Amino acid sequence: MTQKTKITTVLFDLDGTIIDTNELIIQSFFHALKGVVPEGFSREHIIPSMGQPLSMQLQQFSGREDVASLTEAYREYNHLRHDEMVALFPGVAEVVARLHDAGFKLGIVTTKMRATTIRALELLGLMKYMGTIVSLDDVEHAKPHPEPVAKAIQALGAEPAETLMVGDSSVDIKSAIAAGAVPVGVAWSLKGADNLFEAGAEHMLHEMSDLLALCGIEGVDG
Repeated sequence: MTQKTKITTVLFDLDGTIIDTNELIIQSFFHALKGVVPEGFSREHIIPSMGQPLSMQLQQFSGREDVASLTEAYREYNHLRHDEMVALFPGVAEVVARLHDAGFKLGIVTTKMRATTIRALELLGLMKYMGTIVSLDDVEHAKPHPEPVAKAIQALGAEPAETLMVGDSSVDIKSAIAAGAVPVGVAWSLKGADNLFEAGAEHMLHEMSDLLALCGIEGVDG
């Protein structure tokens, strides 16, 4: 589908979209769920629900209603290993800087907690580019509800139709659509591009630099 509206704003999901935290997340689940889930529990059980709020995933995997102790175990391991196990996906630093320098409004919309979101953005040098962060702490309803994307659009003073929401999960795509933004998937999603197209993605980034073309600044010096 051809993008006709001039894009002024780009929102990014964090984990699995611009920051490669996939292995950290999977290992954190294995640590928290050790002795709780059946022997055959594997990464294939985890991947489909990545992007959903942590408590929902832990409830689903453990069959427990109260997952406070599991959440604590997950976060303890995640925080301990965080800095050594997170990295930007290829091209992210260059593309985000280029969009910022070209005057685009940028923001993060994530189901992570605010503290860990800021930690990752600062560690990887992206914090200075972001005009807003909408984390799990900032909303009543997480993605796929429209609230997180709509809140970011409002905070940036943007128009939904001029906003791209880039994500690796169906919840990102559905939240974008519900908020009136343009849903963009990333082909490096562990869930696969087809999953994102099925959710309603209008565009697919095969590499991060594809985003420049979508925003109409590919080939511009700088």
